[in-house]
Amino acid sequence: MGSQVPDPERTTELLWGTGSRRGLDLDTIVRAAIGIADAEGLGAVSMRRVAEQLGFTSMSLYRHVPGKAELLDLMRDAVMAIPEWTAPEPTGHDQADTGRTDTGPSVTRSGDPAGWRGGIEAWARAGLAMYRQHPWLLESGGPRTVPGPNAVAGFERALALVATTGLAPSQIVAVVTLVGGFVESAARQMVDVVTAERDTGVTHEEFWTSRGSLFEHLDRYPTLRRIYEQGGYDEPVDPFEFGLRRVLDGIDTLIRDESRDDSRVGRACTVCGSPIEPTGKGRPKAYCSRACQQRAYRDRVG
Repeated sequence: MGSQVPDPERTTELLWGTGSRRGLDLDTIVRAAIGIADAEGLGAVSMRRVAEQLGFTSMSLYRHVPGKAELLDLMRDAVMAIPEWTAPEPTGHDQADTGRTDTGPSVTRSGDPAGWRGGIEAWARAGLAMYRQHPWLLESGGPRTVPGPNAVAGFERALALVATTGLAPSQIVAVVTLVGGFVESAARQMVDVVTAERDTGVTHEEFWTSRGSLFEHLDRYPTLRRIYEQGGYDEPVDPFEFGLRRVLDGIDTLIRDESRDDSRVGRACTVCGSPIEPTGKGRPKAYCSRACQQRAYRDRVG
């Protein structure tokens, strides 16, 4: 983005449609800019270049978007409008904002692969696909980039999925940040390879299989030599899939550990306040005795 810095208030207006002139014309400008960035990289995008491609003058564009910095923000949010990234997760969990209820941990803490884990896997893969299709995304953001509705919707989807685990709110944010950071790191490695191949016309495999002069020096490293001789490089694992599984395994361990900790914490009777000895099995008890349970029932029915 060079020295251009977007006006965050104006960017918010453009992204969220408050006081802006959002319409077909602005959408056309953004889509044209995305097409240029996808084909030629972010450096090829300029107000003049977009205007020329659309058959207008640069001044025509400035009536809809203040400059390139704001245009980049709009481009970022536009390419995030993919269902796997932004679609709300249909859960029906009324406690998703805290992950906890009066009856103890969420019942989805078991790490069911059809629940939070399957959803986060899909979210992560959608993120990688998004970076693969629009590699300039890795260059266009920053710690103070104003998020648009699609960016926030993607974040919301991931938060909602992890919230069903019953983790504490700060842990939910940390988990989503961890997975998102892993996806961005994996995407950066992937884009670096693709960019090098495009710029040189030599594939990644061709480059490394031609490095015989380097390999001659590697025999002095015994562990590396042994792993190579035992076929460690013959069938390399997919780094994204391997890394994603290990990250999610770690999160699953955290969920299980937190669940066990909760089961060991004593509770107070909701009727008389007396302590309840934890059993470590099933749903935590709400009453210390049968008498308190019956009293609570009578209070409910009047």
